[in-house]
Amino acid sequence: MSSSAEEPVQHVRVAVVGSGFGGLGAAVRLREAGVTDFVVLERAGSVGGTWRDNSYPGCACDVPSHLYSFSFAPNPDWPRTFSGQPEIRAYLERIADRFRLRPHLRLHHEVLGARWDAGRTHWELDTSQGRYTAEVLVAAGGPLSDPVVPDLPGLDGFPGEVFHSSRWNHDYDLTGKRVAVVGTGASAIQIVPAIQPRVGKLVLLQRTPPWVMPRMDRDITAAERRLYRLLPVTQRALRTALWAVREGQTGMFTKRPALLRLAERLARRNLDAHIQDPALRARLTPDYRFGCKRVLLSTSYYPALAQPNVEVVASALKEVRGSTVVGADGSEHEVDAIVFGTGFHVTDMPIGERITGAAGRTLAEEWKDGMVALRGTTVSGFPNLLMVIGPNTGLGTSSMVLQIESQLNYLVDYLRRLDATGSAALDATPEAQRRWNEEVQRRMATTVWSTGGCNSWYLDANGTNTTLWPGTTARFRRETRTVDLAEYRLVSKQAPSAPAAADAPAAADARADA
Repeated sequence: MSSSAEEPVQHVRVAVVGSGFGGLGAAVRLREAGVTDFVVLERAGSVGGTWRDNSYPGCACDVPSHLYSFSFAPNPDWPRTFSGQPEIRAYLERIADRFRLRPHLRLHHEVLGARWDAGRTHWELDTSQGRYTAEVLVAAGGPLSDPVVPDLPGLDGFPGEVFHSSRWNHDYDLTGKRVAVVGTGASAIQIVPAIQPRVGKLVLLQRTPPWVMPRMDRDITAAERRLYRLLPVTQRALRTALWAVREGQTGMFTKRPALLRLAERLARRNLDAHIQDPALRARLTPDYRFGCKRVLLSTSYYPALAQPNVEVVASALKEVRGSTVVGADGSEHEVDAIVFGTGFHVTDMPIGERITGAAGRTLAEEWKDGMVALRGTTVSGFPNLLMVIGPNTGLGTSSMVLQIESQLNYLVDYLRRLDATGSAALDATPEAQRRWNEEVQRRMATTVWSTGGCNSWYLDANGTNTTLWPGTTARFRRETRTVDLAEYRLVSKQAPSAPAAADAPAAADARADA
């Protein structure tokens, strides 16, 4: 419930929402920039974001460890080339300690609402533990925060266990159980081989088969880790090499999808090598171009599907009748548990309903026709709101930590420009936001995500890709290096006698051009 008006209000310069890579990274960069008057509001009881929430069996990153970490905080002791969830979560806990972020953390503080007060030119925040005001609001909750569970007929009456992959019930023993796994995305291809040996029966309901490439994972030797500690330049060189390879691959995804045919042949060989049954192989063969949906990495997924206790149903889950799951193809399967690997609210982030801008409209209302943001970071009509992993900042080829660091550069420069102008806030102009989005969508038209013949979670309800960045991480870094004041209106500080609140028309009028 929202806090009452009588409760004390704490004012801070910056309020950061979320404590995953984006939120902790923002906190580190704020301290480095000399900004110590900030809080990190986290709804859970610990840091870690998606790497705290996703603790399902087999959970690991599909980006190499040395690239999936902050450039300012390399970890020479990664145990594997592709690290698992426990190691990544532990890394984020160490970040909180190493950079003295604990005093700024406000755990169990879910943001229930945030409203721009045009009269006082600051953000007003209601949290589950009290009220805050902030000059600048940084939304770093990320798109992989709120799980999607389909609203299926009969699901409420299922007598067994039901949970989403990001809310795994570790108290429920799957041994010998009949388990339905719904979905074949990045989570499911890790869950299936992890639980297959101990379940009695595994039914995989597959709406669309993914392209799967071998996962070249191995232990990092003690000698390698010692080398990275003694000579950090060697680890930096490895990181640079990993980055360069992925930068080179990006052009095939964004400009020349035809060049992906070679990768597609390799993926087909991977499938053929592990699946001998022609009928099963046919069910697992995608009918869209390699790269159109997220390419998955696994050396254990196909071998698990070939086991006698696994059945692949080439159909979406249509309904539940008692303890029976019913596929869209009419097939019926008795199960004891249903595990949903059905992704997250990415193009309709729920936090959008909780953030209200200068004109009294929520971010969700502003985005009813699709998410847009200037440089993936600021939104017109929402002064001093900066997003980390905002619209069209996602990647299909490299590490999101690179994108996050670019946006953190933008955040630091934003605060510097704000101080230099003496303004209360910056508000992205509609024209600048429109130009940016039109250019992003123009470049998106040639990508495999637009031309590959699939319907992916990258696309919103209108079929627009509002999720991915159609370019290299280097280009995004250049585009977000500094804030261009020509793309913003300067919001003047109000006189002390200004009213405490303003109605929607007054709020809109309070934005003043410099």
